Amino acid sequence: MATSVILSTYNQPEWLEKCLLGYAAQDRLDFEVVIADDGSRDDTRALLDAMRPRLPFDLVHVWQEDAGFRKCRALNLAVLAASGDYLLFSDGDCIPRPDFVSVHLREREPGRFLSGGYCKLPRALSLAISSDDIASGRATDAAWLRASGMKRRTLKIARHPLWRQRVLNALTPTRPRWHGHNASAWKSDIVRVNGFDERLSYGAEDLEFGDRLVNAGVRGKQIRFSAVCVHLDHDRGYVQPGMRDANEALRAVTIRERLVWAVHGLDGHRGPPVR
Repeated sequence: MATSVILSTYNQPEWLEKCLLGYAAQDRLDFEVVIADDGSRDDTRALLDAMRPRLPFDLVHVWQEDAGFRKCRALNLAVLAASGDYLLFSDGDCIPRPDFVSVHLREREPGRFLSGGYCKLPRALSLAISSDDIASGRATDAAWLRASGMKRRTLKIARHPLWRQRVLNALTPTRPRWHGHNASAWKSDIVRVNGFDERLSYGAEDLEFGDRLVNAGVRGKQIRFSAVCVHLDHDRGYVQPGMRDANEALRAVTIRERLVWAVHGLDGHRGPPVR
């Protein structure tokens, strides 16, 4: 097995199904998928149980009780459950392009983490994408998305020749930061910083994790135009006022004091509840 793909989810079975179909359509299948479930209802478990026999990869469901936004804790449990020595992170509302996993594996390097890109879809198109669209690759094809009503720029989602990918990755003004929808790293580096800090809720929690990787000497590598996914639009009823401000305050301390170790991270768990 070349890698473990970790997907976060919370009460979005319709989007999660489309996401998993995207991984079933990858151009290589030597990976497992670990679902980091932040307390979804039973319909998510039922979906996974129904899909598991039809998927061409091993599927692990790591679930925790719904007690507010605790994505960082769910991710830590998924890291502990993952079998691979290289971990690829995305969200259960993102459909990967068919070369998504292979690009991450091609571009990985010792002492680096990878920072990929995404293209956000409008709600109507998110709902309209079918299983056939995903299996055929149309759902992540720039021309098809434009023809289907996509108004935003699709430069990131386009399939560029390798030489152009590298030029675009080098020229983009965006720094390579850890984004939960599309990033990967060696498991040993994630363990070295004690995983995700569970004090953080919604907003910049992924960036704080990336800051600690950088503080530990693990540098980001930009693959924004190489490994891409499309993000399905949805409401965020779990977001509460003050979450982002509290996270930014903790992140400021991480940056100022060049912290490496998560105060409340992986070391607080003996093992994940796998369903």
